[in-house]
Amino acid sequence: MTVKLYIAATLDGYIADRNESLDWLFEVSGKGDNGYEKFISQIDNLIMGRHTYEWMINEIQNITHEDWPYYGKSVYVLSRQTLPDNKYVKFVLPENLQKIVKELNGNIWNVGGGETIKLFLENHLIDELQVTVAPVLLGDGIPLFPKGNYFEKLELIETTTYGQFVELHYKVK
Repeated sequence: MTVKLYIAATLDGYIADRNESLDWLFEVSGKGDNGYEKFISQIDNLIMGRHTYEWMINEIQNITHEDWPYYGKSVYVLSRQTLPDNKYVKFVLPENLQKIVKELNGNIWNVGGGETIKLFLENHLIDELQVTVAPVLLGDGIPLFPKGNYFEKLELIETTTYGQFVELHYKVK
């Protein structure tokens, strides 16, 4: 089992602008699917924050099984609120993160956002990071790595170019 962070960020380290928009991401010329299908084919489980989940649900109107992008994969949403599970996701408390990761079989994608990434890092749960850097400077927004109590040394495994995007693939030492 490997826990992976797979995410796109601006060159100045933001994952969304201050209004939580990703418009900047879709304005950059990539190549094909920018490696997404290869990545997602290796993933069995996803763990995301509630805010990311709600943003995604708002983006996919009238969701059906065919529209759900993670159909066939186990999806967990970290939430401090007690929410009922649905046919797409299971809601779990953030304080149960380590237990959930230990119980899962297969590879796990830490979907994000920033606070979820911070929680994974503070618990030393990320094994690999694949950060796709877009040639955009926002100057402000939601940071990829919020300030927190973590320190990790990384080893560069690979760089891949997808049009104007550069993917940096690291292993945690």
